[in-house]
Amino acid sequence: MPTLEQLVDDFLAQERIAVAGVSRSSGEAANAIYKKLRKNGYRVYPLNPNADTVEGDTCYANLQALPEPVDGVVIATHPAATDQVVRDCALAGVSRVWMHRSLGQGSASDAAVEFCRQQGISVIPGGCPMMFCRPDIAHKCLRWFLSATGKLPKEL
Repeated sequence: MPTLEQLVDDFLAQERIAVAGVSRSSGEAANAIYKKLRKNGYRVYPLNPNADTVEGDTCYANLQALPEPVDGVVIATHPAATDQVVRDCALAGVSRVWMHRSLGQGSASDAAVEFCRQQGISVIPGGCPMMFCRPDIAHKCLRWFLSATGKLPKEL
């Protein structure tokens, strides 16, 4: 069984990542993740069926609308929407999914996690890429806190 660290290292070693759940409002967690990945050199694509642009970039309705395949998807949506995103991932041949969660409810649903596992999709059902991708002090502290309280699994 892979460790969280192994899955995170594999996910962040990819070049092309989509972020589902970005908003036209810049203050959302998905937008922060999108900007962080973009700033760190990833080719990143925002996904939102209700937006034409996000953070000054073209936004795409779903994975099938992207100009090229992606290697992974960060999902920062309500859990009810996550089920459809992971189905889109399976159809698009995406083999890595990270379901965002920090302190709140997060994006993971048991059904979506199980679907990923059945489809052979590597899934990280919690945490945040910003805690691992050159984290600022706040995200370092959050990573420590979630690890200490058992909300960040060691093995998946």
